[in-house]
Amino acid sequence: FDEIEKAHPDIYNILLQILDEGRLTDTTGKTIDFTNTIILLTSNLGCPKNYNKYLQNKNYLSKLDLEDIENNIKININNYFKPELLNRLTNILIFNPLTIEGLLLIFNKFINELKIKLYTNNINIIIYINKNIKY
Repeated sequence: FDEIEKAHPDIYNILLQILDEGRLTDTTGKTIDFTNTIILLTSNLGCPKNYNKYLQNKNYLSKLDLEDIENNIKININNYFKPELLNRLTNILIFNPLTIEGLLLIFNKFINELKIKLYTNNINIIIYINKNIKY
């Protein structure tokens, strides 16, 4: 369930049935078994819209910044979702934002694929990357 916070309220009741009973019965009486199913929920609750507050003249997020972001996410999750749903979740994972180095690795992968496609069509490109990139 991607961005579960945007789901219709009825979805939460369905999720409770799945997580509580391990099965779901639809309106026709058909039962779907979820006992051996891994259910993933994603959310952007509490994630900063931008990181300017944290970056201020630096090009990285400090450990203190990451702790503050994580605490804000936890507060938002606990304020938004009902305890009966949260208590049925096995774990809540909070992912840190990608570092500049991580972003550059991903960027280079796609750029290299693009260069190969362009080269096979006799098109050459040169790309310069400014190392002072901010989030």
